[in-house]
Amino acid sequence: MPEEVELLNELDTREWVLIRYVGQPMGQFIPLPLGGLELGRAPENGLCLPEPEVSRRHARLNISANLEYVELRDLGSTNGVYVNGRRVQADPGPVKLSAEDVIRVAGHAFKLKHMDALERRYHQDMVARTTLDPLTGVGNRATVLHQLESHVELARRHHRPLSLILADLDWFKQVNDTHGHRAGDRALEAFGTLLLRRLRGSDPVGRLGGDEFLIVLPETSVMLALNAAEGLRRALGEHPLELDEGQKLMLTCSLGVAELKPGDTDGGALLARADAALYGAKAGGRDRAFPAP
Repeated sequence: MPEEVELLNELDTREWVLIRYVGQPMGQFIPLPLGGLELGRAPENGLCLPEPEVSRRHARLNISANLEYVELRDLGSTNGVYVNGRRVQADPGPVKLSAEDVIRVAGHAFKLKHMDALERRYHQDMVARTTLDPLTGVGNRATVLHQLESHVELARRHHRPLSLILADLDWFKQVNDTHGHRAGDRALEAFGTLLLRRLRGSDPVGRLGGDEFLIVLPETSVMLALNAAEGLRRALGEHPLELDEGQKLMLTCSLGVAELKPGDTDGGALLARADAALYGAKAGGRDRAFPAP
């Protein structure tokens, strides 16, 4: 009976959300905060859309005081905001939106939903299956590489700084061989949790495979990225992994850092330089961050 009452209470609680229908990651679930949500290409926006066609501060969504509808305001964007195929004018004021309206900003489209707990769980599960690494909770390989290309295009177009951190755990094979694959999985889980906890919400992070992780840092110089990498390295070393048998396992990581340069034609070129820096960190003794030349 208590479980049934709790479920009924959840069903009575509805939430305004955006579901991404066009663009990556497809199906993304974006709750609308009561304080409003700003969209734009700048990392400080609540919803960062890293495309050249998106203005730095493009549009804003606000939930009405009675929670019954949502208002959309164009913040003076260059290329406009479209609702159900019609452009929203910036001057007359906010536009009143209803559930099922479709909002388009450049190459992104979102459907506005007013959904209960069961619908939320369904959509969140679907997004997690297609965009997240199931073990660590960070983005999967396809998702983070797509985000890398989007940010490289944006940084090159607007001559903005962009850096990468490529990280992996030191002696990971020995962890598996000595303590078993369960310990290895827990080490990866712990590292993924650390990355999500310490990075900005606008910094894409994903697992490329094995124990290798990619972090994309928009609007970030190589020196700031090195500082972030050092912070991650120190934080990992300060929290030993507790194993099932009561033992504590010290984990360290090596990190390669690279900043986008004019000669980097795409994300792959930048990633290759970060990979070379990671190799330098390992060759230099591991448990260190190393910048690309």
